[in-house]
Amino acid sequence: MTIVLIAVVLYLVAAALLVTDVQRQRISRAWLLPAAAAVLMHAAAHLMGWNETGGAEMHFFAAMSLVGLGMATLTTFVGAGGRMPALGVVVFPLAALTLSGYHQHGHVPGDQLDWRLQLHAWMALLAYATLAIAALLAVMLWLQERALRRREFHRWLRALPPLVELETLMFRTIGVGFALLTGTLLTGVLFVENLFAQHLVHKTVLSVLSWLLFGGLLLGRWRYGWRGATAVRWTLTAMAFLMLAFFGSRAVLELVLGRT
Repeated sequence: MTIVLIAVVLYLVAAALLVTDVQRQRISRAWLLPAAAAVLMHAAAHLMGWNETGGAEMHFFAAMSLVGLGMATLTTFVGAGGRMPALGVVVFPLAALTLSGYHQHGHVPGDQLDWRLQLHAWMALLAYATLAIAALLAVMLWLQERALRRREFHRWLRALPPLVELETLMFRTIGVGFALLTGTLLTGVLFVENLFAQHLVHKTVLSVLSWLLFGGLLLGRWRYGWRGATAVRWTLTAMAFLMLAFFGSRAVLELVLGRT
């Protein structure tokens, strides 16, 4: 309980410092220490849980928390280099919320997975975290474009990089996430038995649809120079399919039907 509470508080402190910086129109590095400490505490909470249950927990709330941890880690790492630290205003409270959900749910016996299925699972979680960051960048890109079109020069605009740089960062993040998602699907084909079984078929189909959309977006960017509203729509649609594939199916199976 103590380590979870400390992590949640540190996440909220980091977010509050970033909000203050945005209001002052000057991003400092004061947020970095509490954010990094929160990430370490978040990871430690999972390690302690796995030690208690005898294996990695991959149930709905644990997976949500791990994705939140991945997003917070990416935001802290990239933000430390001066790229989009303001993203932490959204990501850090989200990570705190997912960690709290994991803690409140309690621990269940860990999944005994061999190294092949562990590789598949961890690659999937990294893909979801990376592409979730890309989706947040897409939302910020859309908000920035709309504000500029309406000549509404809000304070938060100064916390964002120039439009072209933000768009470039979004596509680079999508590229990394697409590579991870490709690896996830390949390891699923190679290592997961009965990939099209009744309880997996919807997850597989939705994941493939998301992969096709992200791949089509990257192809359109390379071939036709897609950008702006088109890129935002494709990104958010692809991410919606991906979220439904994993968390939608798990929510129905575990929270509604009570199955593991």
